[in-house]
Amino acid sequence: MTPSQIGIMISIVIYLAAMVLIGVIYSRKTKNVGDFYLGGRKLGPLVTAMSAEASDMSSWLLMGLPGVALATGIADASWTAIGLAVGTYLNWLFVAKKLRNYSAKINAITVPDFFSHRYKNNALMGIAALVIIIFFVPYTGSGFAACGKLFGTLFGVDYHLALVISAIIIVGYTSLGGFNAASTTDFIQSIIMTVALVIVLAFGITKAGGMDAVSENAKALPGYLSMFNTYNPETGKAVPHTALTIASTFAWCFGYFGMPHILLRFMAIEDPNKIKLSRRVASVWVVISMGIAVLIGVVGMGLVKNGTFTDLADSETIIVRIADLISRHSFAAALIAGVILAGILASTMSTADSQLLAASSSMSENIIGEVFKIKLSETGQMIVARVTLFIISIIGVVIAWNPESSVFGIVSFAWAGFGAAFGPVMILSLFWRRSNKYGAIAGMIAGGAMIFIWKFGISKLGGAFAIYELLPAFVFGLVVNVIVSLVTPAPDKEITDTFDEIKAMK
Repeated sequence: MTPSQIGIMISIVIYLAAMVLIGVIYSRKTKNVGDFYLGGRKLGPLVTAMSAEASDMSSWLLMGLPGVALATGIADASWTAIGLAVGTYLNWLFVAKKLRNYSAKINAITVPDFFSHRYKNNALMGIAALVIIIFFVPYTGSGFAACGKLFGTLFGVDYHLALVISAIIIVGYTSLGGFNAASTTDFIQSIIMTVALVIVLAFGITKAGGMDAVSENAKALPGYLSMFNTYNPETGKAVPHTALTIASTFAWCFGYFGMPHILLRFMAIEDPNKIKLSRRVASVWVVISMGIAVLIGVVGMGLVKNGTFTDLADSETIIVRIADLISRHSFAAALIAGVILAGILASTMSTADSQLLAASSSMSENIIGEVFKIKLSETGQMIVARVTLFIISIIGVVIAWNPESSVFGIVSFAWAGFGAAFGPVMILSLFWRRSNKYGAIAGMIAGGAMIFIWKFGISKLGGAFAIYELLPAFVFGLVVNVIVSLVTPAPDKEITDTFDEIKAMK
């Protein structure tokens, strides 16, 4: 290994060791499944805000988003970022406090728990748990794939070896400390991600010849800096970004209302009255971090144009390549580059750990414990939880085994799945008194199924149908939920009384 690679490796090893140490510390405080999956509802406002957003952004922030901006210009990346920023704010504003109060009132510690207890229906728990497993396994796989790409690009390490090692570390600290370990590491990881973004941007602009040079290079590409056109690298021409395309891309905002790993953070807040602070911190961080990520993609194109990078076939590795450049200056610079790469690991791990917990809880708590009515002791529940987590991780590694897999593509599909299956049900369960179990079941199945139907069927027709599957699936799931609720019996008085009680809370 070269001196620069040694410096990078030192930083990464220190970072990974710290994450595992946190898991060990919290393993001593994790006494039952309530602690393991929800941390005893003791999250403070800052940890809640930053862990929620770190688990949300994932490797998509440091690999997927800059990669899209570099390849096709700012339109796709920016409209996606705007949609995510709006979704973040609205989710914190309307869902966070009400879900925290409602879930505590009905004693729900997982998202399937919430749906089941809210509507007094066990079938909802089973369906919701299956949805989580179906969409979180590939989502987790995307995180493992990002780790494999990182080490493969930087050190020439075999992609599959890097994939397996990364999965072992993530599973290690998550299985030890559960929710509190995941939330604490996510908080630390959000800070590392921020530092990484700032350093990469500053160095990249300098290496590209300054912001003026970056701007001139981008302007020379038709449609590259337009919000209403995208750049086609194959033809070298601008492609119109229609209103329908913009609406489709902006539709990423709907995904937030159905993301289990984010909703769990809301359920775990210790003091609901401090949610306003969490909302402000989360919203500001999301806007700034995504803005920098998009700009890094543009800077990356400047580095390609001035010959710094002669080959960038995989645009999603742009930050890895810039970190490699930094590492060549000195051993101290290599240590800094290691921090940047730890930031990519942080973005990946912060999401993967949360997803593993959500998927594990769905299997062990909801399917085994509630649907099949298998009663286990506290020790037995913890063992099942951790074994389930290991099994899901193995499946995620298998899915990510192909080194050509796209981080952005996998994430976008899973995001759509949760947004369409859970989003409408969550919104109606919190804000519509007439919503009933029949509508919730029908809406959840309709939204989840439409993701597959649209993605692999209808979208192939092209034209107006070639849009992001989340938009039509979310609308379809919402409409089905409302119609079925209206044509079936109203919910029981016990359910509506609880709804009224939560509604009256300030």
